[in-house]
Amino acid sequence: MLIPMGDYAAGVEVANDLVATSPDVRGAEALSGPGDLVAVLSGYDFAAYDVAPYGSTAGGGAAPSAEDVEKVRFLRGEVRAVMESGTEDEAVERAAMLAGHVGLAPVLRRDPSGRWQWYVPTARDASLVAELAAVVGVSLLGLVRALGHGRFRACAAPGCGGVFADASRAGRRRYCVPALCGNRTNVANHRARRREVAR
Repeated sequence: MLIPMGDYAAGVEVANDLVATSPDVRGAEALSGPGDLVAVLSGYDFAAYDVAPYGSTAGGGAAPSAEDVEKVRFLRGEVRAVMESGTEDEAVERAAMLAGHVGLAPVLRRDPSGRWQWYVPTARDASLVAELAAVVGVSLLGLVRALGHGRFRACAAPGCGGVFADASRAGRRRYCVPALCGNRTNVANHRARRREVAR
């Protein structure tokens, strides 16, 4: 696998999706088995494993195992630790450790449009969790370099223990899972307003 170093936003979303599987966000474990792991990663291309995007012919590798799920749960905690780091230096150190799981020396290759692009290659026999760690680590390093440590945030939804990395241009993201936490907050605010009007 070649991890592009210039486009960190996609890898940041992998990190956000992974951290959002935590019971701190969902209220229960969202990675209970290999099928859950495939569902979380199905929008991303991990071609050596059977988790390629739906409809893609890139997959066809080994299906994730229960052991992979356990390792990814552990990785989820490491990714969360990057997002919760107190300083930029700590975030860089932790993300670099993730990137080093299977990262080899960076290479310069042409992208599909013909432009030169830096990539971090991974070993051919790398495990799913090692490739996932490398993708997330490289992407979080890119986020810190481009946008700064302030893009690691806690979810603004009351009662949610989630964290996330905001790779958006505007930098205004407030919720770890906008469709879940944002919706909960909006519904709660709406109900509170209705109660006030009814008084």
